[in-house]
This record gives sequence, structure tokens and C-alpha cells, in this order.
Amino acid sequence: GQIANNIAMSLHRKEVKIIGTSPENIDNAENRFKFSRMLDQIGIDQPKWRELTDTNSTNSFCQEVGYPCLVRPSYVLSGAMMCVIYSQEEMDEYLKKVIISNDYPVVISKFITGAKEIEVDAVADKGELKLWAISEHVEDAGVHSGDATLVLPPKNINELTKNLILKNTQKIAKKLEIDGPFNIQYIAKNNELKVIECNLRASRSFPFVSKTLNTNFIETATYIMIGKKYQIPMIKIEDMDYVSIKVPVFSFTRLPNVDPILGVEMASTGEIACFGRDVKETYLKALLSSGFKIPQKDILVSIGNDTVKYEFINSMKSLLKMGYNLWGTTGTCSFYQDQGLTISSLSLPEIISKIEGNLIELFINIPKNVYSNNNNTKGFSMRRTCLDYNIPVFTNIKCARLFVSSLLQYQKNGIDYTSWNDYIES
Repeated sequence: GQIANNIAMSLHRKEVKIIGTSPENIDNAENRFKFSRMLDQIGIDQPKWRELTDTNSTNSFCQEVGYPCLVRPSYVLSGAMMCVIYSQEEMDEYLKKVIISNDYPVVISKFITGAKEIEVDAVADKGELKLWAISEHVEDAGVHSGDATLVLPPKNINELTKNLILKNTQKIAKKLEIDGPFNIQYIAKNNELKVIECNLRASRSFPFVSKTLNTNFIETATYIMIGKKYQIPMIKIEDMDYVSIKVPVFSFTRLPNVDPILGVEMASTGEIACFGRDVKETYLKALLSSGFKIPQKDILVSIGNDTVKYEFINSMKSLLKMGYNLWGTTGTCSFYQDQGLTISSLSLPEIISKIEGNLIELFINIPKNVYSNNNNTKGFSMRRTCLDYNIPVFTNIKCARLFVSSLLQYQKNGIDYTSWNDYIES
């Protein structure tokens, strides 16, 4: 994992032999300045960013690129205190909580909303691409890749974007002279592709793509690193008649006062992958395998943003078509009633009472600001009570919509349980 990359240069300076990609090139990928300069040299786009050491320059950069911005303090680990900021007022509040100086700079990047995040897991030999797998996140960019729902092969990436991903991945592999495994995260919007980061190591999705494609990526990478002969298997993604989906598993119920909203900090403690004939069947299988219980009767809905409320209208209609009783907070209920949908309003005390009485079986809650850390809101109170009573919560609109469409298909067709061998050999 990451620790090996962090100590590679120190070991190299002590003349320890490092197999695989050279420590200098590991450093070229890990060092934000060096990697950014390299991307500019080979003509690959990236989100605008800057490392800043004082409040004035921080505010100036954010105004230059426009909010929202992603802020990362340099002195923390694993994404802690990483935050998406939507306004100058939020930035002022954030800067009160962190140290910012020449010794403790912050890195600020332009945060691209409504974009798709794409991952490439790959193996290269002397900079030549030998194996690769392109997976897409269900959630929009902004959810940590360790918490994201991963789909392979991707279903919502056009050929133009796929070809550019492959071209850019090869360019990066060649420039860094990669020998072994690596993972690149891309962000795509409006046929524009930008690199988020490149890790010269195996990622948590290596086992997932290996199992899906029936090809041991890490075995090939290891043979390359130790100079052993290897054979490249024939992988034809276009011939696959199945799909694999990986969903995160969380331990929120064991952590009191923790909010289940997904963001740029990683929160998952595990993951589960399932196979199926299409995305909807596979997603529902993966959820069920993670301990999710399909609601039978009563669903609570609370959505903060009107744009997202509109995005969920067809899903609401599908839930009503399936016979569910829908309950909502005041604003959500009013909005959907104006659209002619049947939904009953509940006050916060009534909601808490229903949750505690096991009269709510699923909570679909999309907050207005999913990156807020405020634990004093009504939304947090409802989410946390659901967790404490083992009631599933959806806080991502893309996952909530996929779940509803998967549930609708499940009611019509059921689920086909088939062994891994049957998918691979079919």
C-alpha cells in the first residue's frame, strides 16, 4: 500500500535495491508539484490547484477559480480535514480550524461538480501498458474512491472518453517508466478528461478487476517486477455478457455520533462485489450481500436541494407504483405534493418516533450540502437515529436512483443467483 511508496526514496538513498518502478519515478508521481509539471509536459489536463501558505493567497485563488474548491491540509493523513468549500463564508470558518503557514501549507483544487469519476487499474512493463481495466463510479466525483460504488465494465462512458483514457494512461505509464501495478483516477465531464492522481502501486480495486476479468493482475505485475517471463491473457471487454459491481461496507453503527454521509474522506471498512447480467440486478445483489434489507412498506424521504428533488421525481413515482407508503419532511413533502404525488408529511419528533418504533424501513436523505460537518442539524438527527435502529440510509442521489430502478426490476423479474464460474465461462 501507500506506506511502501512513502518510504521508497528513503530506502533508495540508503542504497536498498527496490524492484519494480524506480523510487525516483514513484516520487515523481507522489510529489504534487513534480506530477503536475509532468502532466503539463505530456499534454494531459488536470484540475487547477495551488499550494498556499497564507489566508490572503488562499482567498485570492478560490475567487480566481471560483467555488466550490477542495481544500487539503498538508499535515494530516487519510484525507482527514479534507473539505469541499462552497463559499467565502465557509472558507473563513474552515481556516479558523486549520494551521496555515510556510511549514503547514494547504493545497486547494478547483472542485468540479456533476462530473463522473473513472478508475484505471493497470500493469505496465518498462512503460508499456500490458493489462488495464476501466471502472466507473456510480456516485459523482467527490466521494472517496474507497467508498464509491464501482461498475465494471463501465456502462456510461462513451467511446471518445474511453479512447482518451487509454491514450493518457499509456502516456503516463511511458513517462514514469512504470514496471508493475498502478492506479489512475480520472474525472470526466462534457467530454473533457482530467487526471486526479496516479498511484504507483496496487489499489483496493485490483482484486475486484482481477476477479471480474478472470485475470490475475498482480501476478503479472509481480512477474514483471522480478524479471520473470509472463503471458498476456486475451481480455475482450466488449464480449462480456455480465457485469460486476463493488459496494462499500461501513461500520457506522459501531461508531456513536458519526454521520453516514459520504464525502472526500474515506469511511468504509470493507467491500463486497457481486456478478449479474445487468447493472440493476447486480447492484441489488451487492446491496443484499452487504446486509441491506429490502423495505416492504414504509419509506422516509428528505431531499434538501430542489434540483435534486426534480432528479428524484421519476424514482418517487416508481416507489408509489410499487405500493410503498411514502413519508417526508415538510419541505420535501410540499414539493412532491405540488407535483401530484402521494406523500405524507411528518415533523421531526414524529419521524424519530416512527424510526424508534421500526415503522420506517428505509431513509432516502440527500442533504443540501453533503460536505457539511454540522452534527446539530435535523438531517443528522434522523440519519443517526436510523443507524442506531439498523435502518438503511441512502445519502447519495445516484445510488438512491439506481436502487429504486433496481428494486422495480427485481419486483418484475426477481434475481438470478449464478456461480462465478458460470459467468466467466459463459
